[in-house]
Amino acid sequence: MAFSISALVFFGLLLAMLLRSKTVGFGAATVAALFGYYLSRTGAAAPIDQVMTAISNAIPSIDK
Repeated sequence: MAFSISALVFFGLLLAMLLRSKTVGFGAATVAALFGYYLSRTGAAAPIDQVMTAISNAIPSIDK
């Protein structure tokens, strides 16, 4: 059974868990979120998306 989750949801949950465990402070989380927002508006967004797509396509074939 294949289970698909968007990167946005995954990283949002990861950030929430880091905040809850007090591993990352609120200020650092805000900076990380703003960095991600502004990074998505640059020319780097397309290559990052391609790398994430390649990784997500490679993960199911690792155990084969």
